[in-house]
Amino acid sequence: MVQKLTTLMESPSQTAGPYVHIGCTPNFLGNEGIYPVDLGAEAIRDGAKGEIITITGHVRDGAGMILRDAMIESWQADAAGLFPSPHETRGKADPNVLGWCRFAANFDSGDWTLRTVKPGRVPHVQGMMAPHISLWVVARGINMGLQTRIYFEDEPEANAACPILNRIEHRERVQTLLARKTGEGHYRFDIVLQGDDETVFFDL
Repeated sequence: MVQKLTTLMESPSQTAGPYVHIGCTPNFLGNEGIYPVDLGAEAIRDGAKGEIITITGHVRDGAGMILRDAMIESWQADAAGLFPSPHETRGKADPNVLGWCRFAANFDSGDWTLRTVKPGRVPHVQGMMAPHISLWVVARGINMGLQTRIYFEDEPEANAACPILNRIEHRERVQTLLARKTGEGHYRFDIVLQGDDETVFFDL
């Protein structure tokens, strides 16, 4: 007997294609005038508390090619570990840390850049999560957006106690989630889709 479906079926996914920038980052693409500024163009405003950092990286596929049309969205807490929220943290989180940001890879180099504050540790039911920035990655050839996180190599104690990092069974792969410090306030974080040094992705 065939079971009768009483809920809506999930719509099929489709690769982002070359048009994602037209709808999501038109000013970045050069199509000015649609919006004054692209939605999510900045992660922070002037006056944001905490250490201002710049993270640079690229997205690389299994053949080693850099994806020059990648687009990424980030979500993070402020320097005190608080997220913008209409609930219990209303009025407590830093109003100059927007939490969410959208940015695209440079069409020539393939590098993307995120200027933000270094987030604080965030409470979890099993302890305190290490400072991190959540990422959602799309590009041509990626049928479903990929979820990953940026942690920081210069937070060894917090990383060692992080309940999320401790759930990764293959311990050698934890390093794929660590942004490398390249200078004062500067980090490098490359995302590898397949092959050697493949980045850990999360099923969210």
